[in-house]
Amino acid sequence: VKKELRTENEAVKNLEKAVEIAKLVGLETQRQVQFHISAVVTSALHAVFEESPYDFKVEFVERRNKTECDLYFTRDGHDITPLDASGGGAVDVASLGLRIVSWVMQEPKTRNTIIFDEPLRYLSKDKQERASKMIKELADKLHLQFIIVTHENELTVYNDNVVEIGMQNLKSVIK
Repeated sequence: VKKELRTENEAVKNLEKAVEIAKLVGLETQRQVQFHISAVVTSALHAVFEESPYDFKVEFVERRNKTECDLYFTRDGHDITPLDASGGGAVDVASLGLRIVSWVMQEPKTRNTIIFDEPLRYLSKDKQERASKMIKELADKLHLQFIIVTHENELTVYNDNVVEIGMQNLKSVIK
């Protein structure tokens, strides 16, 4: 019985060590994901907004014994909840960045095409050309094809192809 107890105690200790290693690997993975997401979305915000009003921050927190992710804009050292304290344009740019990061980080990769429907609808007109340039640069850098449905001509300035759709006899037609 003593021998069995020693064997079982040793097994428990090994399991506890394995749990600790898994926790450390999880924390390091979170740190790397946190850095990657923050860097890409912050770059998108800085590319569109000349004055670079925000940095993007990802924070993993434990709630109800589960890891959750909080997202913030940071300005002058203060964390701001994006939906509560910023304009819709900044939220649109961050959202577009998050969707692109999501594609980049997925394994296995799906096709290198992402479809956006009015992705920057709240971005002010004076920022839309810069957003178009940022999207073009991301497409080239990541070898991604973006299909963007939009009513905003300024968002198509840097596109490789633009297909304009209109209505004729109650049917959509390519102009």
